[in-house]
Formats: sequence, C-alpha cells, structure tokens
Amino acid sequence: MRISTKWNTWLTAYLMILPLIGLLTVFAVIPFLYAWYVSFSDWSFYDPWKFVGLKNYRQVLLDPKFTKSVIVGLKFSLYVVPASLILAFLFGHSMRHLRGKSADFVKTSIYIPTIMSGVIASIIFLFIYEYQGGFLNYAVGLLGGDKIAWLSNTKTVLIAIAVPAIWLGFGLTALIMLAGLLDIPESYYEAAELEGAGSFTKMFKITLPLMKNVILFLLVLGFNGSIQELVLPMVMTQGGPLEESQTPSLYIFNHFRDDILMGNTIASAILLFIVCGSVAAVLFRLVNSEKAAD
Repeated sequence: MRISTKWNTWLTAYLMILPLIGLLTVFAVIPFLYAWYVSFSDWSFYDPWKFVGLKNYRQVLLDPKFTKSVIVGLKFSLYVVPASLILAFLFGHSMRHLRGKSADFVKTSIYIPTIMSGVIASIIFLFIYEYQGGFLNYAVGLLGGDKIAWLSNTKTVLIAIAVPAIWLGFGLTALIMLAGLLDIPESYYEAAELEGAGSFTKMFKITLPLMKNVILFLLVLGFNGSIQELVLPMVMTQGGPLEESQTPSLYIFNHFRDDILMGNTIASAILLFIVCGSVAAVLFRLVNSEKAAD
C-alpha cells in the first residue's frame, strides 16, 4: 500500500512538470543543441551546410573586437550591478518600516521604469546627454563647468549608458531586496539590541548574512543581464566611440546583420554563453550561499 501511494505521488509530480519539460525541450534544449551544431559549420540562408570544425570559434577568439566587447560588457556590469545593489539596499532599509498607502505609492512609483521600453529610456537619456541644450550640460554650466560630450567621449560613454541601465532595473532590484529584508524576523534585531549591538553590528552580523541568498540571486541576474545589454548601446551610441560601448550582444548583432554565414555569429553567442556561465560560477563560489535557518 505504501509503495502504491509513493508511486502515485511520483507519477503525479512528473505529470505536473511534464508540460514544463516539454516547453523547455522545444524552446530551449533543442534550439541550444542546434546552435552548437550550426556553430561548427559555414551554414547560411543561401548555401548548404558545410562542416568546418573549430574554425568559427578560432576566428571569434582571434577577433580583437570580440575580446574588447567582452571586456566592455564586464566593465559595464561593474558600473551597473554594485550601484544597483547598494541603492536597492538603502531603499529597502528606508522602506522597511513604512506602512499604508504611502508605502504602496512609493513601491508602485519606483517600479514604473522597469516596465518602460529600453528604446524609450534611451531616447529620454539622449535628450538629457545632448551636447547643446541637454539638461545635464545645462546643470554643469550652472556649476561653472564646461560642456561634456557624454556619449562621444571614450572616458564617459560607458558610465553614461550605465545610468539608464541602473534606472531601468532599480525598481525590480529594490522590491526583491525589500522582500528579502522583510523576511528577516524582527526578533533577531530585538535580541541583538538587548545585547547592546549597534546599527552596523546588526547589519553585518544579521542583515547581510541572512540576505546572502537574495544578494547572490541579484548578483547573478544583474551581471548576466548587464553583460548581455543590447538596446541601450545600440540606440544611444551604436557601439561607439571607437567601440568603447560595444557590448558582446551588440557585437553579435552586428555580425548577424553583416555576415551571411551564421556559424561565426552562433559561435560568438555560444562563447558569450560560456562567459556568462563562468561569471555565475565565480559569483556562486565567492558568495558561497547557504540556506538560512530560522
């Protein structure tokens, strides 16, 4: 009887996840395996499939533009992710004890940029960064500074693109951070106060350790999303100046647009997948997340 009940439980569980497995197989596993297959060929929309081995991977790895795009993507992530997490953490702390309609209004307000199109955000910030008549240069002028070509200067272009990226993702990051903070029992802080712990002690001994899973999730999500950023650099700078804002996804898009052979493009995408997986593995190793126990 117990064996029959256990078997029915397992059967029910597998039947419940069968549709998800089917969708993942059709829309993720099969395309991914086919991409690997195409990456070893000189296949195009006009010519028959021709096996070339590792030629496409060798060409991509020897292309300095690809290497530079990966470095740009990593630098872009270092600008976006730490700033997003710090701002979200500060926001979560300030909102933690806020209740009522005011809390609902603030939460809704900060989430608005998240649902905004990246193209629209790019256009808004193009007006802000405009050399002649842009709001930012107007503010710089009021402070007595000289106008800056924010999107044409190799030293400022990546930071200029990082700002709208932070703005677009702040709402979701902040709400996830807030949910993690609200999940920490107040009794922990009360017990720490009884022991004479200060604010910094409570933050580093209670809050951050118990937020490790949330922080790890946001780190992996943020880094992988930032490295693969496409819309902002494509609309705002087209990868310039001097390819200082050409992210890996923009490099792949340009190859897809200009090269009729798909093998090289797919090989670039596979290598980007490996880079993202490696970054995620390093983050998991560094953060060393464990499930918190109450």
